[in-house]
Amino acid sequence: MRAKKTAPAPSESSTDYHLESIAEKRAGPGILLLSSSMQLMYRDRRTWELCAQINKAQNGKAANGVLPPAVAELCSEIMKTLQVRTDAKDWEHFRVKRIIGDPKRPVLLRGVGLPDKTSIQQSRILITMEEVGRRQEAVTEQAKEMFHLTDREVAVVQNLLKGWTNKEIANELGVTEQTVKEHIKHIMEKTKTTTRTGILVQVLRL
Repeated sequence: MRAKKTAPAPSESSTDYHLESIAEKRAGPGILLLSSSMQLMYRDRRTWELCAQINKAQNGKAANGVLPPAVAELCSEIMKTLQVRTDAKDWEHFRVKRIIGDPKRPVLLRGVGLPDKTSIQQSRILITMEEVGRRQEAVTEQAKEMFHLTDREVAVVQNLLKGWTNKEIANELGVTEQTVKEHIKHIMEKTKTTTRTGILVQVLRL
């Protein structure tokens, strides 16, 4: 009787590679915590990966471990806001947002203040950083329902998320630049925004 063949068990290295591949696809946002004097209190590996990516897009060099100027500016804005929003409840539904980095791989920054009742010096700044491309399909579907976008408007939003110009979008969709401008105008009306960046912030909001 011939023995039944069994598939060889995956090697430990191939299993590790598979798990790393899954982890990469499911990479979450980077987390950055700073004091009111901009001293680093906590950061994770994903944060420095994204910071290096942003620095490279802006300066041509990865500059590992260096906080990008755009992130520092966001922190400064949060500190100014903490002078006014002094209670934790003030931040429950409020975020300071920016979209920065390489237009082809934009990074969404969301910042929140963690006020301290005793002293502004004890307040903290929490920043989350997330690569936009990883969430495009899910967010565009959500935006379509929330803002009642047409299929063509969704296509425009998808290309805005890639950082494309009106001309590039027009070429992709096979329409004129004027038609793309009209679509963007309608999207702004539906999302109650006045700029392309405003559209992206609304679509990517959490």
